[in-house]
Amino acid sequence: MEQYTGHFMQHLPYLRRYARALTGTSGRGDALVTQTLEWYLETESAQGLSRSALYRHLNQLQDKDSVPPSVAPYHPVESALMALDETDRRLYLLVNLEDLPVSDAAAVLGLAPEEAMERLTHARDRVRARLTATILIVEDDAIIAYDLAETVRGMGHVVCGNAATMDEALTLAAEHRPTLALMDIRLADGDNGLEVARELRAQRFLPVIFVTAFPDDLAKHGLEHLGPVIPKPFTRDQIEQAITRAVFMPQPEDARETAHPH
Repeated sequence: MEQYTGHFMQHLPYLRRYARALTGTSGRGDALVTQTLEWYLETESAQGLSRSALYRHLNQLQDKDSVPPSVAPYHPVESALMALDETDRRLYLLVNLEDLPVSDAAAVLGLAPEEAMERLTHARDRVRARLTATILIVEDDAIIAYDLAETVRGMGHVVCGNAATMDEALTLAAEHRPTLALMDIRLADGDNGLEVARELRAQRFLPVIFVTAFPDDLAKHGLEHLGPVIPKPFTRDQIEQAITRAVFMPQPEDARETAHPH
């Protein structure tokens, strides 16, 4: 019996990691692993099974439990995975988290290797798309706009366009429905980025990062709630950190109301 217990313990860290990802919580994940250990020690045919077979048993317990997996609020990767079909989510976890060969992951899930590879490719594409922000740049200085665009693309996000005026910004926003805007305050033709941000907020909530040489303008007008400010001149690190926070931070309550009116 000790040799079988030792065999199971070798797999324990991996089983706990997968079970926690499978269920979405450490408590439920550990409970599945405990049930698996009890089954393993009590069932002679289970003793000495491979890690893949133990993953399969965890899946069966999760299906029997019939409780949908939890997702941490506003966790971008978990949210992206939850958008997948459950089989595809498990396939993604087994290959990307547990480092199983696709053929082994396919066996765990009862899929043909060719189907598993096709589904994995589709799942990876969907996760990548969910983690990619579409960013609108509103800046009338061509050199600064170019620098911002290069920073955005270097992070793996998409630039949907650059606007120098309010009309251009609203047109691009309506056409591409970006997930974030990098906004100068003083624009071409005398337009004002604060008005652009307020109009976009009235139409639908859009997170805005103000990149401006006039950082005090928001405070002067009592509009600090419209978004964070990065003063010019800026560094790429400042832009990258601000984008990451804006893309992955939870929306405030009023934002969800604006985005989904009753």
